[in-house]
Amino acid sequence: MPGSRSIGSSNSLMHKDPAMTTSRRAFLLGFLTMPLVPLASAIASVQEAPLLPLTRICADGDEPTPAREAGPFFKPNSPLKQDLYPDAPHGERITIAGFVLDDRCRPMPRSLVEIWQADDNGEYDRSGFRLRGHQFADEQGRWWFNTVVPALYPGRTRHFHFRVQRPDGDVLTTQLFFPGEPSNAGDRIFDEALLMTISQTGDGQFARYDFVV
Repeated sequence: MPGSRSIGSSNSLMHKDPAMTTSRRAFLLGFLTMPLVPLASAIASVQEAPLLPLTRICADGDEPTPAREAGPFFKPNSPLKQDLYPDAPHGERITIAGFVLDDRCRPMPRSLVEIWQADDNGEYDRSGFRLRGHQFADEQGRWWFNTVVPALYPGRTRHFHFRVQRPDGDVLTTQLFFPGEPSNAGDRIFDEALLMTISQTGDGQFARYDFVV
């Protein structure tokens, strides 16, 4: 993998992403400024930013995130990149954010988080690195990507692919799913434990998922 970097401060975020309008930016800023511990009560106490419900209740002895197959479209050596939406400029915008935690709900700084996905036509880039990227979680275990909603394609429900590895740990390969998709029930890989929490915004969607590795 290419060299690492931190996610950066919330102040730099406000100037980094001119295409991101106030609503998704507000959700992301609320996430980036939210205290880590205790996560559940921190969400209830956020007053100035939109509420960001957890995808799982953080507690001692939490179960690891379920693994899922990588599928036929994984490629190694993805670029170090958080903003993927320029790769599919006509797609519906979505920001995905979360923590990398261990099974005692402790943040895992510098964890690798890698994403790859279908585009807004249901196609994967097999020759280059469109809609493929990786980053390293910050010192509080936080990660986020700006991307587009993947289209459906035959045989699969709507999903993202992820690989997550905390420092010196094993690699978790998994997939994240959208709630309310009619095709979830017929997808053999679907698991309710891998559902993202989705909020609609004025300029797309904001998704939340916390990996436990």
